[in-house]
Amino acid sequence: MRPADGGLVAAAGLLAGAVNAAAGGGTLIAFPALLATGMPALTANITSSVGLVTGYAGGALGYRRELAGQAARLRPLGVPALLGGLTGAVLLLATPAGAFRAVVGYLVLVACGLLGAQPWLAQLVAGRRARLLAAPAAPAAPAAPAAPIMLTNNGVPTADVTWPTRGGVFLAGVYGSYFGAGLGVLLLGILGILLPDNIQRTNAAKTLLSFGINIIGVTVFVVSAQVSWAFTAILLVTSCAGGLLGARLARLLPAAALRGTVVILGLIVAVVLIVSR
Repeated sequence: MRPADGGLVAAAGLLAGAVNAAAGGGTLIAFPALLATGMPALTANITSSVGLVTGYAGGALGYRRELAGQAARLRPLGVPALLGGLTGAVLLLATPAGAFRAVVGYLVLVACGLLGAQPWLAQLVAGRRARLLAAPAAPAAPAAPAAPIMLTNNGVPTADVTWPTRGGVFLAGVYGSYFGAGLGVLLLGILGILLPDNIQRTNAAKTLLSFGINIIGVTVFVVSAQVSWAFTAILLVTSCAGGLLGARLARLLPAAALRGTVVILGLIVAVVLIVSR
C-alpha cells in the first residue's frame, strides 16, 4: 500500500463515518476513494461494506432507548432482512467482475436518487403518522375479531407486520448487501409507509435492520477472501471515529448541505464510471 493511498482511504473513512451519522451516503465517499487506489470495482465494493460496518453498530447502540418495546416487530422483520442480506452477498460474489464494473455506475445513480429523496420520504413518513394521530377511533365491531394491532410506547397505533412489509425488507436486504449505498433511506421509506410510527423509533428499527443486513453480508464477504484487509483496517478505525464526530458535524452544518454535497459527488462518480466502462 502506498502512503498516499492509505491517507486517501483514511480521510474518506473519516468523512464517510461522519456523513453516515449526519445525513447518510457514506459509501458514496469510501467507494470512489478505494477505486482511486486502483482497486477493482468488485473488491472496492466488498472492502467498503466490511470497512464501514462499525458505523452501523454504533448507530444501533445509540438508538437503545428508541428500540425499547420494538421486539415484537423486529423479530419477524429480522428474518427477511438477514435472508435478503445473505442473498445479496451471494449474488454479488456470483457476479463476474466485468459485469459488476459495467453496472456499478448505475447503482451509484440509484443510491444518489435514494439519498436525494430522503427529505421527501421523511415528510411522507411524518405525514402518515400525523394522519394516524388525527384519525377518529373506529367503532368497535364485536361480531368479528379485530386485526392484530400494536401500540407503541407513544400510544400510536400501528398495523401488525404484514407480508408486504417482510417482502420490502427482504428486497432492501438484497440491495444493501449487493451495493449498500442508500440502504438506510430505502428501509426508512418501507418501514415508514408500511409500519407508521414515531420517526425516531422508525429510524432506530431501520438502523438495527441495516446493521443485521451488513453483518450477514460482511460474514459472507470475509469467507470469500475478496477483502483488501489493509484498507479495511483503515476504514474500520476511521469510519468509527468519523461516526463519533458526525453528531457534532450535524449540529454545525445543515443535513441538506451534507446530503447535497454527497449527491453531487456521487453523480460525478457515476458519470465517470459509466463513461469509462
